[in-house]
Amino acid sequence: MDFLNFLDFGVTDLIDILLVAILLFYLYRLVRGTVAINIFIGIVIIWAFWKGTELLDMQMTSSMVGGFMQVGLIALIIVFQQEIRKFLLVLGSTNFANKRRLVKHFRFLRQEGVSTDLDVEGLLAACETMGKTGTGALVVVERDTSLDFIRSSGDPMQIEVNQPIVESIFFKNSPLHDGAAIIKGNTIVATRVILPVSRERSIPQRYGLRHRAAIGITERTDALALVVSEETGLISYIKNGEFVLYKDMEELERMLRKDLST
Repeated sequence: MDFLNFLDFGVTDLIDILLVAILLFYLYRLVRGTVAINIFIGIVIIWAFWKGTELLDMQMTSSMVGGFMQVGLIALIIVFQQEIRKFLLVLGSTNFANKRRLVKHFRFLRQEGVSTDLDVEGLLAACETMGKTGTGALVVVERDTSLDFIRSSGDPMQIEVNQPIVESIFFKNSPLHDGAAIIKGNTIVATRVILPVSRERSIPQRYGLRHRAAIGITERTDALALVVSEETGLISYIKNGEFVLYKDMEELERMLRKDLST
């Protein structure tokens, strides 16, 4: 019977399945934690149903669902515009070729103890101190997507991350306090960086340019951003172009460490 032809399984079929699985994994990582995750799951369910009807030779149902999938392709490109941009940036990232990053992508090859070197505790302690003193700050932490395309807008640095250094950079009388600081690993690689500002109109008016810039860079890349409000002293954690809520600094530290290790 024709629908049992899938039992003729070869090496090429195995490679095909692995490639599709890897592709779906990266797509899931990009939309995880966002509203788009529900759309992504819905698409996977419809696609699986479509292939199931084809396998069972249900021609009428298969043609209807197949037509919906083809017509809906343009709509999906519009809905996932930001995610597609971010996915292409990840594929073209120079960091992806880095051996250490590559090992991190494949968890089963990762050695114990290989994780981010970022001094998370020192960074958050600096943010907490700046919040108490009403010092505004914007810190962007690079992950898989290279941020070389925006570093050139600021001043190149090579400074190890620690609490006193971060506080001194954003001190009000410091010439480096304007713009964003970019962190790669445990090194501040640039300061006074100009970030792309989000044009999203749903952002509340109470948030200023720092927050809009943080949303803008995390919309376009997989970077993480910490913003200290000069007016309220509150610390905002932004990922995938959205504010991530937390109840205290301990929870924020756990979330940041988790996001840096995945």
